[in-house]
Amino acid sequence: MKKNTAEQQRLNEHYTGKHNWLKWGPYLSERQWGTVREDYSAGGSAWDYFPHDHARSRTYRWGEDGLAGISDEFCNLCFAVGLWNGKDPIIKERIFGLTGSEGNHGEDVKELYYYLDSTPTHSYMKHLYKYPRNAFPYDDLVQTNRQRSRQDGEYELSDTGIFSDGRYFDVFTEYAKADEEDILIRITIHNRGAEKADLTVLPTLWFRNLWSFGLMKQRPSIKTGKTGNHYSYVKVKHESLGEYYLYFKDSQRLLFAENETNSERIFDFPNKTPFVKDTINDAVVSRDFDLFDGKDEGTKFSPLYELQIEGGKSSEIRLRLSKSLFKTNPLEEEFETVINSRVEEADEFYNELCVEDKELKLIQRQAFAGMLWSKQYYNIDIPRWLDGDPGQPAPPESRKKGRNSKWITLNNEDIISMPDKWEYPWYAAWDLAFHCVPLALLDPDFAKNQLILFLREWYMRPNGQLPAYEWSFSDVNPPVHAWACLQVYRLEKRNGRKGDIDFLKKVFQKLLINFTWWVNRKDHNENNVFEGGFLGLDNIGVFDRSTFMPGGGRLEQADGTSWMAMYSLNMLDMALEIAQEDSTFEDVATKFFEHFVYIAESLNRMGEDWTGAWDEQEGFFYDILANPDGSYVPLKVRSLVGLTSFFATLVLDRERLKHVPDFVKRLEWFRNYRLQNQSYIVIEEMKDNEDIILSLTPRSRLERLLEALLNENEFLSPGGIRSVSKIHDNPYSVRIYGAEYGLKYEPGESANSLFGGNSNWRGPVWMPMNYLLIQSLRTLFQCYGVSVGAACPADCGTLSNLDQIADNISDRLISLFKPDQNGKRPIHGENHLYQSDPHFKDLILFYEYFHGENGRGIGASHQTGWTGLIAELIDKLYQKQ
Repeated sequence: MKKNTAEQQRLNEHYTGKHNWLKWGPYLSERQWGTVREDYSAGGSAWDYFPHDHARSRTYRWGEDGLAGISDEFCNLCFAVGLWNGKDPIIKERIFGLTGSEGNHGEDVKELYYYLDSTPTHSYMKHLYKYPRNAFPYDDLVQTNRQRSRQDGEYELSDTGIFSDGRYFDVFTEYAKADEEDILIRITIHNRGAEKADLTVLPTLWFRNLWSFGLMKQRPSIKTGKTGNHYSYVKVKHESLGEYYLYFKDSQRLLFAENETNSERIFDFPNKTPFVKDTINDAVVSRDFDLFDGKDEGTKFSPLYELQIEGGKSSEIRLRLSKSLFKTNPLEEEFETVINSRVEEADEFYNELCVEDKELKLIQRQAFAGMLWSKQYYNIDIPRWLDGDPGQPAPPESRKKGRNSKWITLNNEDIISMPDKWEYPWYAAWDLAFHCVPLALLDPDFAKNQLILFLREWYMRPNGQLPAYEWSFSDVNPPVHAWACLQVYRLEKRNGRKGDIDFLKKVFQKLLINFTWWVNRKDHNENNVFEGGFLGLDNIGVFDRSTFMPGGGRLEQADGTSWMAMYSLNMLDMALEIAQEDSTFEDVATKFFEHFVYIAESLNRMGEDWTGAWDEQEGFFYDILANPDGSYVPLKVRSLVGLTSFFATLVLDRERLKHVPDFVKRLEWFRNYRLQNQSYIVIEEMKDNEDIILSLTPRSRLERLLEALLNENEFLSPGGIRSVSKIHDNPYSVRIYGAEYGLKYEPGESANSLFGGNSNWRGPVWMPMNYLLIQSLRTLFQCYGVSVGAACPADCGTLSNLDQIADNISDRLISLFKPDQNGKRPIHGENHLYQSDPHFKDLILFYEYFHGENGRGIGASHQTGWTGLIAELIDKLYQKQ
């Protein structure tokens, strides 16, 4: 039994309602600009309507953003760090990156920052931002990337040479909670260069502007308070938050402004007040502060610190945001004591959770930190977004029939786990399912609440569809929500807590509605062959699978059908688990077993009148294009599409079956009935004392698929399973109605513009798909044991069972993050700075995907979201050793 740590006690207090430890957290987005929810353009061009250049001057409607920031759970009051090196044209208040059209591989963040630590209640958090001492190369990054083609690599901040000779500051921001509404803030700036350097630091507190949109009765305020011995404070008043005080070490200046749009700059329209959103920025950069004389109140506030830091030295700034009015300096001895205690408690919590190996613990802890820092306040009310706010210009009439206009019941205002708070600062439903697995190790209640949230009526459409993401809520992602619910349920049990059957019951009812939507909408011919669209795998096909098919045909997708088989088994599994305590669920368990059998038949059957997805000669599953004239064209791309059949696997263990006798009777009847009618069956035989395996892939085909999966010249790479077989180094092409379609194995960024140009499923290694494969192999091992195996890698001469194969793939994925025999982490590629510099080499980024040959991290660099699964893989692999 794990130790009941101080952090675990805080979690217990929170979820029993004794304290609201999660009222404050890292909920501030890292990019609110360029998002769909801030886009009020006629054509839906979100990147252009609200660009980075507007962000310092223009009020947001649906949220806020900042650097290393925090906010309350409704993003009413925000705190973040501002910096100025004396050379930049603007203050560094938010993270910079390229838009979708500026990057040669789509949008891409161009900053270096790291999530170093966080506890689940955010009682302690630590963030690192690397700020160059020389002028930030904004123009160089934009212009150089624009000039590069899709065949070229991305031009990154580290490529500019701006970090050479340590000419930068390491800015560490730490938060420690004395209680749920008393937050200590320590900003420590290290000069990594040899010579002294100047830096202006602007810790900034501000209110989200709701008053301009008619959402507040009274304008909030931040007002100068009293000055004590070496410290000062401002008083904060808000109609729903009440009063707070921000205490801070004595500074050179106090700067107050308003979180109001600079209309003159943005719209060429007179300002109502000179103290607009970018007033502090303009004053600092111009070194002209005359405007602020006598200004002691506003909705945005920064104490200004002008530091000169010797080479190799550091400077510290202390602040404290609290409900309490302290009579003595709150930034002295007690401050240090509280932070040290929270650091010790964080260590205690993770010592209980993480493996003992020092290097693996470093990876796990930074992965967990990224998961927790990626929580974000997300708000959009579709009816109000479509119609506009009272007193504001009406949105273009075209949006009434444009993006997301059918989602009129969607009204979101929650803290949600984001894929990446800069590159993807909006939820993605299938990403979230994977996020909840590592989150369940940290805070199973939060993970469960996230999964429940997306099944609520203000997320799910009345017809049962789950929202995909704000760029198109109607896009179709793989149905993994039920799978995630089961993972969280079992991880909670594995870690010593009672299985939460009430949670399963709650989600099961809503998942029934979603399952029905899938069956009604995505099975065109009602033959249990599913379409689905791109299904999250973007450009993995020879054409965009979510749009009109060549020749007006219909794509019968091997993965669409496999995902639905998996969904059926997930629902069957869940029903059986609930039926251990509530026998009324036995009936519906039978229903999902029958669904699975019919889907398995549709994918595997062959006959004179049927072109099946399985190719017996090649030993692989393929998509089938059904043409209007009745002909069928197999699309023989060897990709993850054909491997998804692994995912639909379930063991019906005899211990569980003892408690569902009616289900067992129906199971036996159904099997015998299909045997008599010479129909496809998924259960070869039923023995009284043995578990039953349900698998979409029959054993003979499983063994054929393993040959491809474990072949290093096909799918098996040094860092995991590739998304497309390396066999397509020789490009595949197919002619359909006179037009040529094809693809080529691309181990890194895709050179193809299909699906927006930022889609890369033609060769790289993707963590979530590898995770599902590993899990499926372990499930198959439960039933087959050592009777099924394969050489891993193929042709190595040594036979491995399925569990050992799962270990091997897990180890390859983990090796991406570990130093190799030369002390280099594969994720860092050939970047000498990352690999060798003592201030970089132990900082880990959790990339969106990984190069299919060398394991270099690619894509979104802070997608701890689903890449955070590595923490659970480490836990699973090394805890069992």
